[in-house]
This record gives sequence, C-alpha cells and structure tokens, in this order.
Amino acid sequence: MKVSDILRVKGNTLFTITPDDPLAEAAKTMAEKDIGSLVVMEHGDLVGMLTFREVIVAVVNNGGQVGTTLVRKAMDDAPVTCTLETDLDEIRRIMLERHARYMPVMDKRMLMGVISFYDVAKAVVDAQNFENKMLKAYIRDWPEDESNEKAG
Repeated sequence: MKVSDILRVKGNTLFTITPDDPLAEAAKTMAEKDIGSLVVMEHGDLVGMLTFREVIVAVVNNGGQVGTTLVRKAMDDAPVTCTLETDLDEIRRIMLERHARYMPVMDKRMLMGVISFYDVAKAVVDAQNFENKMLKAYIRDWPEDESNEKAG
C-alpha cells in the first residue's frame, strides 16, 4: 500500500496558514476545525508544519500565553515529508523514528495532502481486516475432503 492509497480514501482537504500569521489564529483554526496540524505555506511553497505539539511548547515558553507570537516562531521549519509513492511500511518507520504525527505529502514542490499517524494506523487495520476476511472465506470454502489431507 502506498501513500496515494491513503489519500484516496481520506480525501485531500488541506488547512494552511502563513508563517506571519498570529499563533493565536492558528490555534483557533485548529480548535474550530478539530484538526491537529496546519501546513505552513509561503509564496506557494511548504515552509513548515504547525501541530498542537508546537503550539503547546510555544505557549509554555511564553509563560502560559499565546501573546503576539507568530506561527514562524513556533512551527517546525524542517518537517519530514513523503511522496505519493512512498510505501506504507516506510511511512510507519519514519513516523515512529521521528515522532512525527503528521506528514506532508509532496509531488515535487506541490503539496498533495497531509497524512496523520491515525491515517496510517487506520490503513494498517483496514488492510489486516481485509486479509482476515479473505483467509476466513478461504477456510470456510475449503472442500471437506481436502481439509483433512492438507491438515495432516
């Protein structure tokens, strides 16, 4: 399974913000949309990711206030990315290694979507459930006379 398969099921709704937007506005957008990340874009290019983790760190570092902090100061300016062709096993490895909960999907310089750790976990569970159904159907439909022969 590839990242393109996950995006096909998930859809490609994207929420973006610029680095010069107030962090308070970003936090408000994340809360209103019930999302855990925003892609930070500048002049059509991906320049960072802002997740709830960066927002919390910025608030703590600012004495419990968002204040006038800009997204630029809080964002991850070197987010790990993947492509539409990246394999699901590779995505799992990268996300676990880098503790990345969200990953922008790029096609050259064009942002195609964002996948989350949840999206990856759901894809794995769905694939396992499908395989399980196929195995159960195969065993259920196994001819009676062959089952004894193959089992022994």
